Amino acid sequence: MIDDLYQTIGGRNTVQAAIKSFYRRGLEDETLRPFFDSTDMTHLRAGQSMFVSMLLGGKAVYTGKEIGAAHAGARAKGLTDAHFDAFLKHFREALDEVGVKPENTEKVMKLLEAKCDIVLNR
Repeated sequence: MIDDLYQTIGGRNTVQAAIKSFYRRGLEDETLRPFFDSTDMTHLRAGQSMFVSMLLGGKAVYTGKEIGAAHAGARAKGLTDAHFDAFLKHFREALDEVGVKPENTEKVMKLLEAKCDIVLNR
């Protein structure tokens, strides 16, 4: 059940570890790296951690920009489906790295995949 997913995967520690792993991968990816130019990565990691925690049913309250608005700058830089797919690939790998069980990784990925149209503004 979605309300349990946050705690099921390990809560705050797991989400934060996955976010850290994801951004390490994203910054190593030459197709994604340009989207992070002049980005305060500490702030971005904190916001992403809040967003993912809330998305998974955690008690965290996301206080950042609406997700579509948060990606407006990236869209102006040419954000595409291919970039979103790379994001998903790296996030899946990050979840695997931090020990999330495959069946729970699939649940997380479905929730993230569902945000594609909002991120890409369509």
